[in-house]
Amino acid sequence: MSGANATRNTSAAVGDLARVLRDLAWTVHRLVPEVAGLDPLPTTELAVLMQVLTTPGSTVTDMARRLGMRHSNVSAAVRDLVARGLVTREPSAADRRVSLLMPTDKAYSEQDSIDSVWSGTVRAAMVRLDPAQVQAIEGAADALAALDHVLRDDRNPRRRN
Repeated sequence: MSGANATRNTSAAVGDLARVLRDLAWTVHRLVPEVAGLDPLPTTELAVLMQVLTTPGSTVTDMARRLGMRHSNVSAAVRDLVARGLVTREPSAADRRVSLLMPTDKAYSEQDSIDSVWSGTVRAAMVRLDPAQVQAIEGAADALAALDHVLRDDRNPRRRN
């Protein structure tokens, strides 16, 4: 195989992987709230909520940068999350004009419920796979987590070297 063909095949494989990961994330995102008996959150709100849970005390600007979203979209999602009782805005001790986003007890409770159902949903589906497929998926977990970390770092200019 020539170098150009190998590059083209690698690019196609990466594109296929990206599509599979996107489709899988979307499928799980749609199934989990339904299975958990929760009101489904729009994708933007879920992304912001998960980021608030991961990095409590961030600002809307921080969230927009980390998520690669527009400031106005993050602000709208935060307003809805505050209305749902999942996020609070707390004034910064360093600058009272700045609001820090904090998850509520309800957010933590729903996160536990979603995480439990999410893992159960995935685990139940994996039982129906071929053992070699299960092993491949489990073996890829660390590499996929590292890819996620790199992609998140790429979205945050302050974290890049």
